[in-house]
Amino acid sequence: MKKILLAVAVLTFSISCKNQHSEDVAVAESLDVKMMNLEPAPMADEAAAAGGSETTIEAKIIKNANLRFETSDLNQSYTDIQKAIIKYKAAIQNDVTGKNNNSVYRNLTIRIPNTAFDAFINDIGKGVSHFDRKEIASDDVTEEYIDIESRINTKKTLEKRYLDLLNKATKVSEILEIEKGLATVREEIESIEGRLKYLQSRIAMSTITIEMYTQNASESGVTVSYGSKMWNSFKEGFFGISTFFLDLLQVWPFILIFVLLLVYIRKRLKKKSV
Repeated sequence: MKKILLAVAVLTFSISCKNQHSEDVAVAESLDVKMMNLEPAPMADEAAAAGGSETTIEAKIIKNANLRFETSDLNQSYTDIQKAIIKYKAAIQNDVTGKNNNSVYRNLTIRIPNTAFDAFINDIGKGVSHFDRKEIASDDVTEEYIDIESRINTKKTLEKRYLDLLNKATKVSEILEIEKGLATVREEIESIEGRLKYLQSRIAMSTITIEMYTQNASESGVTVSYGSKMWNSFKEGFFGISTFFLDLLQVWPFILIFVLLLVYIRKRLKKKSV
């Protein structure tokens, strides 16, 4: 009889332990599901990268050029550049003309498609005997470009997960927390996309700065008539007289002392002669 009671007690204890274990597992699974529903899932970039195939990456190059040369005919050189601009579908971004003491100049800033960069410079160089300055720079931004694209994709994936969580959230505190994180992610996406658009613009359109000048004013359409020369000389003479009188005003104390000293000496000489 004792053996029977002992066997029943052991069986009851075993069943009780098994039920408790099942309850613990159910609670743990419930907590895991709850956490998965309330938090964004971890990124799977590494897994995607491991399973992805190798692709050829196109180089992203920003090209710039700075050219300076002398020309015998400034107008003709500008006309030649305009023809090249039309030919290669470029555009003048900035155009400045002026003159120095001994020369007349024209500075241009040109934006041209990256693919026509070298051909455009070669065409301009055909009419130039010598470049005072010819600087050509290429900046490889491939790594930065790929990094920015990757960051945008990551942020957009996170944004989508936040939106999914927002649709599932029921508590006000959860909704506010998710919306706060969503606003931060969207702000980061806009900032990164702005940088990407800037790089795309610089890569697609190269910048060429041209400084050309001439020592021959008549060949540049900058002529001065004889009447204008007379008027300029008259103005320079007037300004010269004005400057002279202004200089006298600055030294008037010394002039006064000199005059008084001269009068005193003359008086002394008259007394001695008497």
